[in-house]
Amino acid sequence: MSTTRMSTVCASRACRSTRRPLRAFAMLLTIAALGVHAAVLSHAAVLSHAATFALAAAAAPGAADKTAIPRDFDFLIGDWQVHHRRIMADTKEWAQFEGTMTHYNVMAGAANVDENVLHSPRGVYPAVSLRAWDPKAQQWAIWWLDGRYPSGPLGSPVKGTFENGVGTFFADYEQDGKPMRVRFLWSDITPTSARWQQASSADSGKTWQTNWIMTFTRAEASTPPPARVGAMSDGSSVSPAAFDDFAFLAGDWRVHHRYLRTRGDKPEWAQATGTVRNQSMLGSWVNSDDTVLNAASGSYRALALRSYDAKEGQWAIWWLDGRDPSGALDPPMQGRFENGVGTFFGTTTFDGKRTPVRFIWSKITPRSAQWEQAYSFDDRKTWETNWIMEFVRDR
Repeated sequence: MSTTRMSTVCASRACRSTRRPLRAFAMLLTIAALGVHAAVLSHAAVLSHAATFALAAAAAPGAADKTAIPRDFDFLIGDWQVHHRRIMADTKEWAQFEGTMTHYNVMAGAANVDENVLHSPRGVYPAVSLRAWDPKAQQWAIWWLDGRYPSGPLGSPVKGTFENGVGTFFADYEQDGKPMRVRFLWSDITPTSARWQQASSADSGKTWQTNWIMTFTRAEASTPPPARVGAMSDGSSVSPAAFDDFAFLAGDWRVHHRYLRTRGDKPEWAQATGTVRNQSMLGSWVNSDDTVLNAASGSYRALALRSYDAKEGQWAIWWLDGRDPSGALDPPMQGRFENGVGTFFGTTTFDGKRTPVRFIWSKITPRSAQWEQAYSFDDRKTWETNWIMEFVRDR
């Protein structure tokens, strides 16, 4: 699961080293920041190396203000028609098909999201791409969540920057036990068009083989909005009715946090305020929380992402912490709702050991809800709560 990064959060038991990153994802897999179901302070994130559409209008490299967020992807805001040319994995031959994409900013521009629908020859499926700007590394991190594999993993992010109007992004991975490298290129960017392509290399980047090209054309005002519902490539239906667990979270919320922290050698409960804006995507298959947390050490943003796996009948939840925007998001928290209570389990590394983590969503009404996080230090026999969020609807 994705790591929680609240330096002051304590997992009780004499508050075992709260300076270590705590993993806290408290939300349902609905692309979000602080996830309405759980994770205001956790950290995770989403999306892997299939093709993340990082269309990027070149930002001026070497800008004087290193803390400024580049507006590389602002040209992508809005709706797009996408023509795909891709080498199919089974036939090794090129195929062409159409798709749509809607792009928007989250986390005040420090991250952005694409909602994709791909009309592949093997069937229609949705996907979500997530990008986050890392001010320390001065580069973007990109993940891809494929609707055919809604429980992930998202994998390592593809990372890179724009120079002279061209965005170049790289990541390493393994294929059939062999080390491989993937490259994304964004080019030919205008107000109404752009081009993205993916290539792989088996020789550490000496040579590249292009295997996917997307040509973007801005949708006309009269063009119907991108599809939100369709048939998955395995024949299952992407039906909003199947993904309504988090419907209660839609909209804006004020959040009161109570969390354990250490003061000297003594654990104590601290309090903080924050906000969450939750929205559903792609027929509610995914939802996200755009979160602001006003901690004692300063305010920061986060994004919670949740995705529903119809085959498994459960949600996966990732957390992207704005203080560590290139950090690993896997593995996700996983679980489901029963009798109005959502229970999700995962693991984190605490004091160098793998530690079970549990999220619970409860006390859900049209105007309020509660999320809590607990750790177990005896193989899930008992649980110690270290974080509670109380949600009150803002509007």
